[in-house]
Amino acid sequence: MDISFEQLKSMVVFAQVVEQGSLSAAAKHINLSRAVVSYHIKKLETQLGVTLLNRSTRTIGLTEAGSEYYQRCRIIAEQAFAANQQIENLKNEPQGLIKITCPVNVGLQTIIPALNQFKTLYPKIDLDVMLTDEVVNIMQQGIDLAIRGAPLADSGLQAVKLSVLPMCLCGSPEYLNQYGRPKKPADLTKHQWVIYKLTSGNIELKKGTRSYSVATKGGISTNNAAARTAFIEGGHGLGRIPVYDAWPKIKASTLEQVMSDYLLADINIYGVFLPGAGNTKKVRLLLDFLKDYFAKQQVQV
Repeated sequence: MDISFEQLKSMVVFAQVVEQGSLSAAAKHINLSRAVVSYHIKKLETQLGVTLLNRSTRTIGLTEAGSEYYQRCRIIAEQAFAANQQIENLKNEPQGLIKITCPVNVGLQTIIPALNQFKTLYPKIDLDVMLTDEVVNIMQQGIDLAIRGAPLADSGLQAVKLSVLPMCLCGSPEYLNQYGRPKKPADLTKHQWVIYKLTSGNIELKKGTRSYSVATKGGISTNNAAARTAFIEGGHGLGRIPVYDAWPKIKASTLEQVMSDYLLADINIYGVFLPGAGNTKKVRLLLDFLKDYFAKQQVQV
């Protein structure tokens, strides 16, 4: 079967519909009207003689044929994207927009200072930074780079390790004076904790060759890292927080580190992106810059 240029366009449109989750979202993403997107899908199904999408008033779903066909269309769309990025990489001075998402506290404490320097070095690169503790669908939101502190849940994405954030256990001096300073893992179970809901409720510790897992409980939980630290400073319990966040407060005597002779598992920070996006000159520059920037940051308690 011969393939026309028009059908190639329809295949790319079909891939976008699948990836964006709806005809309307795809239309917005590729700057076409919904009617034109619908036209391409119907024409493609007529040409192929099969149904590619099961449609309802609010959702779409792939048929078996549609699922198989999408895999081929996706490759075509990715190759077209890669071709455009190759041209971009030939430009002398990096330019264009990079859309970034990262957790609020990590963003304010570490990423924004880094981006300040990056923007000074590359003034023609525009930055759109979304700070949120929610995990953003980077495909649907058109995000170029997501900063995340967890392994990839979606095997369709790619990641580069940017940094390692050491962690520590802290409490306010007032809390510790009232309830005592833990000396060993068993002591931790007797304390109240400020729970950070985006991580496990267990605290993993290590000393020498021995490892310990301590279940935590407390009267305050939050999905925001800055709020967690504020509640710990307020005397509402112990907490596991990044050294970068704890160290200024330890120097200011509003927090105190406990059990520093035990090691806590570090948090690995990743730059996460869609396949091919990491090969663009602007994103590659940012990834390399962030790795170098974090390598120079050595904050210790």
